[in-house]
Amino acid sequence: MKILPRQIVVLLIKLYQNLSRALPRQQCRFWPTCSQYTLQAVEKYGVFKGLFWGIKRISRCHPANPGGIDELN
Repeated sequence: MKILPRQIVVLLIKLYQNLSRALPRQQCRFWPTCSQYTLQAVEKYGVFKGLFWGIKRISRCHPANPGGIDELN
C-alpha cells in the first residue's frame, strides 16, 4: 500500500485536532477553525496549494483581525 503525501498531511492535521482539544486555549477567532480550513484546502487543492492556503489563513490570525466566517471557496 502506497501512502500518499495528502494522506499523511490529513492524518497529521486530524491528529493535531484531536490532541489540541485537551489543551486549554482561547477560542478560535475564525470559523471554520484554521486546522479545519487547512484540512479542507488540502483535500480540495492538494498538499502544496492546500498548505499555502492554510498558512495564509493562519497568518491572518492576530488580535488586529476580528475573525469571523471565512469559508474556503
